[in-house]
Amino acid sequence: MTITQLYYVLAVAEHKNFTLAAEKCFVTQPTLSMQIQKLEEELDVQIFDRSKKPIQLTEIGQKIVSQARNIVNESDRIKDIVDQQKGYFGGEFKIGIIPTVMPTLLPMFLNNFVKKYPKINLIIEELTTEEIIKRLKNGQLDAAIAATPLEEATIKEIVLYYEPFVGYFPENHSNYNKTEIEVDDLDLENVLLLQDGHCFRDGILNLCKNANQNRGNHFQIESGSFETLVKLADEGLGFTLLPYLHTLDLSEKDQLKLRHFKEPRPAREVSLIFPKNELKMHIIDALRNTISGVVKGAITFHNIQIISPLNKK
Repeated sequence: MTITQLYYVLAVAEHKNFTLAAEKCFVTQPTLSMQIQKLEEELDVQIFDRSKKPIQLTEIGQKIVSQARNIVNESDRIKDIVDQQKGYFGGEFKIGIIPTVMPTLLPMFLNNFVKKYPKINLIIEELTTEEIIKRLKNGQLDAAIAATPLEEATIKEIVLYYEPFVGYFPENHSNYNKTEIEVDDLDLENVLLLQDGHCFRDGILNLCKNANQNRGNHFQIESGSFETLVKLADEGLGFTLLPYLHTLDLSEKDQLKLRHFKEPRPAREVSLIFPKNELKMHIIDALRNTISGVVKGAITFHNIQIISPLNKK
């Protein structure tokens, strides 16, 4: 049994296809298949059910993959220890970012990070919180940026910043004439929300539940982007709530429609999250320091109330 064979097994388990797994491992498909077959012969079990499309793990295969992931992670730790000792910042680093953070935060830090650590090959994906948690647990991501707390036992969280919710009200809305708003001012029947699956949506629902407002059975409109929600609000179809960083790119005219909450301002907690095995911790620390450096000047709110991103349906 070799570490390489275990890598191949994990690749097939992830992609459910021998050809695609071989491409991801930069080997030929016959080489990968032969090594997995040799491992199965050594163990005298079938790890994969090849008769199914896509390929599936057998019952014993599921247990083997779970243990293989632990072994591969621990073997990676050896290289990680050496890299840290040598002060080497390089290699592949996979990071996931939730959709409501990616467009505002990524442009703020990416250029600085790449210039400072040119040997690190950042692979960045926009993913939902649910998918991020899954991939962190499966070893498919090194770290992620998401709204927290997530209450996941195997994941560590380092807070990067707190981002307040900001109301966006068209001129014909009753809250437009207010200087500040309260949660009780929100009319859930007219709120424009992101589509289901976005944790920012769940944060808004949790915010309103905190004020003992009933969610109701429907909303007027749901969309996949804040830009669309702003345009719909301008058409008089309701109001919306935006993360603070998204408000910075609005036009001067649109910024006149923004209303902050009274203190303590409801806010989301945005964190750098990673598996508790802390692989590539020196790169995670470098990422945290870079992001903290650029965000520090953009967000300076202190008197806030953290709203959970967890779906509490």
